[in-house]
Amino acid sequence: MPKTIYVGNIPWSASEDELKAFFSDFGQIISARIITERATGRSKGYGFIEVADEDAEQVVEQVNGKEMGGRKLVVNEAKPRPEE
Repeated sequence: MPKTIYVGNIPWSASEDELKAFFSDFGQIISARIITERATGRSKGYGFIEVADEDAEQVVEQVNGKEMGGRKLVVNEAKPRPEE
């Protein structure tokens, strides 16, 4: 069962492929997506990666605070959306 991990402070110029490649050094990455503004398509500076359950804790510990493109990433386990 894959786990979703929140990634904040992503460089504005980073692509989903770059994000996936950056994290692949630390565990098996299933998917990566960067959240963008609907109107402009510009990155909002955060996104999510899906990792194998057994790699999730290791990825968070090893990547949180690491620099990517001159910005320190904020990495933690994603919290489910609140039910409305």
